[in-house]
Amino acid sequence: MVSLNDIKQHCIPFHIAVIMDGNGRWAQKKGKDRIFGHQQGVETVRKTIEACVEIGVKYLTVYAFSTENWKREPEEVNALMSLFVNACNAEMDNLHKNNVQVKAIGDFSMLSIECTTELQKLMDTTKNNTALTFVIAISYGSRWEITRAAKLIATEVQNNQINIDEIDENLFDSYLQTNQFDIPNPDLLIRTSEEYRLSNFLLWQLAYAELYFTNVLWPDFTREELMKAIDDFQHRTRRFGKTTEQIINELK
Repeated sequence: MVSLNDIKQHCIPFHIAVIMDGNGRWAQKKGKDRIFGHQQGVETVRKTIEACVEIGVKYLTVYAFSTENWKREPEEVNALMSLFVNACNAEMDNLHKNNVQVKAIGDFSMLSIECTTELQKLMDTTKNNTALTFVIAISYGSRWEITRAAKLIATEVQNNQINIDEIDENLFDSYLQTNQFDIPNPDLLIRTSEEYRLSNFLLWQLAYAELYFTNVLWPDFTREELMKAIDDFQHRTRRFGKTTEQIINELK
């Protein structure tokens, strides 16, 4: 079992992104309806936030609801939106107590007024907190985000605000939602429930992230499971296109 003492403080991932998969299957295994699993998933989010604050992670981004999730049955979508609104209210004091700032990315035009109002209230209330930035990706899809950035750039080129020769990776990156909110690229991606895909999540930003997959369903993802993922991350060599020898020499 990995404990906090096993975690090397000098190489804690600055930003962890999580695809929280398996809520529905967890509930079905227990003979419950899917929304029961999502309710338990909220509890796991709270514990994960608290663990990240304790460990020293500075950014945590969770994939709360994807653009593809709008295709689910209306009953489940409505229940998820109601759960989200309730969670914004219920978790506000706890987030404030833990000095957690909340930000959000996604296509908010798809959300109800109630959802956007509660989300904005949560962000406004926690905007001065400094221990951890908790990013909620809701009604979010990476292809939507990239397409949106391309349209914004194309409009500015059309209006002679940008010269086409100025377009490079750095400029494109600046038009992504994450960059506009000063959210750094993730160092580590965790996906639960034994699924091995990115599911349209932060495709641009995850280019050099370390990927960690576990068969644990999200409601069962404990503090110890988070420690295990971080420990695994700390045993990898991040080369960013360089050779291992180059990395070793740079560390000397």
